[in-house]
Amino acid sequence: MNPLYWICGSILKVTADTAFRGEVLGLDNIPTTGPILVAANHCSHLDPPLLACQLPHRVHFFARKSLWKPGIPAWWMDHIECIPVDRDGADVGALKKTIAALEAGGVVILFPEGTRSFNGLLQPAKSGVGMIACKTGVPVLPARIFGSFEAFGRETKYPRPHPVSYVFGRALSPADYDDPGAGKQRYQVASNRIMSAIAGLELPPRPQI
Repeated sequence: MNPLYWICGSILKVTADTAFRGEVLGLDNIPTTGPILVAANHCSHLDPPLLACQLPHRVHFFARKSLWKPGIPAWWMDHIECIPVDRDGADVGALKKTIAALEAGGVVILFPEGTRSFNGLLQPAKSGVGMIACKTGVPVLPARIFGSFEAFGRETKYPRPHPVSYVFGRALSPADYDDPGAGKQRYQVASNRIMSAIAGLELPPRPQI
């Protein structure tokens, strides 16, 4: 285990359990070995680190390339397994690094919506996650995050204590999301199926007092 990753993960875990403690359901659905593409909804800057805290793996996730400042920031981003991505256009380098991480048996977190929700509701999926899933043929683990919009949504200047909960669904095999006969729409079809699996995850109703 990378010492820096372990230290940062431990600090985040304590923070998550203190300020954002919620429910975590479906842990038995998380594969224990092999590559995994974790696909989740996206409402907050909190989503990548807090979701990573719930996974018993060392994970990779995307971050804006502009965050790689010279010196310590770039060194830190590299050592906590972030993959730099250019949001202004097709980033072939980020795609290659993601595929390489999965082919090496790694775990990658992606957000099919592509950006944070403006209102906390699920947004349509973009084709990117479908393309990566279809090219690698790895299991896709759908996950849904509840409460992160209320904790630190787009219009919120600072994070505030609020329960953030997670539901992990059954891992999808390529047969579940990939339709090679879909032609030019193949990747979008895969993304839509993955997003549908995320949308189907719900927290159980709280018992009435």
